[in-house]
Amino acid sequence: MQSRKPLGIILFLITALIWGCAFVAQSVAAEVVGPFTFQSLRSFLGFLVLLPVIAAMDSVRRRHAGHAGALPADAGASPGTPSADGDPRKARRTLIKAGILCGIFLTVASVFQQYALTIGAPAGKAGFITAFYLLLVPVFGLIFLHKKTRPVIWLCVAIALAGLYFLCAAGLGSSGAGIAVSDIFLILCAVCFAVQILIIDHFVQLVDGVKMACIEFLTSGILAGIFMLIVERPAAADIIAAGKPLLYAGLLSSGVAYTLQIVGQKFIEPTVASMLMSLESVFAVLSAIVILGQMPTAREWIGCALMFAAILLSQLPERKRAAAGNA
Repeated sequence: MQSRKPLGIILFLITALIWGCAFVAQSVAAEVVGPFTFQSLRSFLGFLVLLPVIAAMDSVRRRHAGHAGALPADAGASPGTPSADGDPRKARRTLIKAGILCGIFLTVASVFQQYALTIGAPAGKAGFITAFYLLLVPVFGLIFLHKKTRPVIWLCVAIALAGLYFLCAAGLGSSGAGIAVSDIFLILCAVCFAVQILIIDHFVQLVDGVKMACIEFLTSGILAGIFMLIVERPAAADIIAAGKPLLYAGLLSSGVAYTLQIVGQKFIEPTVASMLMSLESVFAVLSAIVILGQMPTAREWIGCALMFAAILLSQLPERKRAAAGNA
């Protein structure tokens, strides 16, 4: 495990880079297609990418089980895979339920995010405000699930709120200016992503994570697709024009990056993984500067710094209490 830690770090850095640059792809696509169209098509692409991943993982499990003849039929299965003495139908219903619930909140969060980009939110700013979900998860866990939250989280939330002020309220105090509508949608996006993470946390020990994500993408593709046909009705020429951003978001961001995250988690501890993933917001800003020329203002740089500091502080491991014998 320890010898493969550098590999895990590299995989997570690549994942954070892919997800950070995805904000640029989304921003470019927002000029051509609507948010429902973008979310539906990228989700279907992500679903298609994960199908061969699932087939490969199942093949590896069967091969491992075959090499160890004394092992039971469910040996080598990932957490949540139905066991021989369990109820496969109940396990399948739980998997489908988890995927659908996650897909609903993924759709709402992603459409809010994409709409914010459509009405003018800079890609880098969108990355940092979306990252607020990392702080909302423990807060919502305390409020709704009564999970204990470390005191430092409240400090992190306070710092993040200050960061949001600098990011979102740059116009307060000037005549007729205030928080942009796009910022409100991005905050709502962060709230929905936080709920989605809590749902995943609830089901992750009960079902196969990759299969749950596959159903999640399929659900999101269908749900967003319904609204796409009702509200947006995109022309084929528009979809073709947004082809490159769609391929990036669907194949790389939804499919490849998610798979790299799953593999990388096997080699590094969750705290390090979370801190590496927080770099997604940094890569979003850097890619927006390099590719789109969207340079943040001095006030927005301060907001980004505060948000990033709050996220990093929230992911630091809790100091272990001294052993009773040393008290």
